[in-house]
Amino acid sequence: MIVLREIDQIAVQVANDDEKLSAFIKQHEFLILKTASKTAKHFISKNDDEWAIALVAFSDAIKKYDYERGSFISFAELIIHQNLVDYYRVQGRRSVEIRVERIEDEAIVEYNDNNLKLEIEAITQVLNSYDFRFMDLVDCSPKVSKTKTACAKAVSYILNNPILVKEMRASKQLPAKIIEKNAGVPRKILERHRKYLIAAAEILHGDYPYLSDYLSYIKEEDMR
Repeated sequence: MIVLREIDQIAVQVANDDEKLSAFIKQHEFLILKTASKTAKHFISKNDDEWAIALVAFSDAIKKYDYERGSFISFAELIIHQNLVDYYRVQGRRSVEIRVERIEDEAIVEYNDNNLKLEIEAITQVLNSYDFRFMDLVDCSPKVSKTKTACAKAVSYILNNPILVKEMRASKQLPAKIIEKNAGVPRKILERHRKYLIAAAEILHGDYPYLSDYLSYIKEEDMR
């Protein structure tokens, strides 16, 4: 189930497999840097001390994560934030900019999960205009790595050509012919995963930060 909890499931699976764990961490470097930068109140690069702290915190979050408690991404963000706050406290700096009170894990996770629910409600209304449901994505999401890469390529092409987003929204159809011709994605994949591609494009083009985290592999494809 890639739409909502695939990342959560993978986080559980890689916890005791060093090779898969390293690959999983590598895939989420952007998230780690983004979370560290948010806590630090300025851009963090891999040359900063905060990067090493956030990296360790993310790895620690994988080992401590409990699937039953909600989103792994929300939990990882919390652990990174707390570890950096502790680091700044020890360093005795940035006390004005950073809230050093430790908020309960459950409160943060619940807050983020509520935001996720609100995003799902919002995108559901958008997808209804395309005449399909949010839960339809479960059956049409790409499962194989090769197919996921092709879908990421298709969505990236749409996002990099705003006129296609406009056309898609106006016609309520995926511009498959143009994508096939210019992005080189096979028509068979475009047709089979049409609903997923439309939803992914709408999510990444819109204001859905929590849902976007579940499509991080598409962002990585776009950065290549």
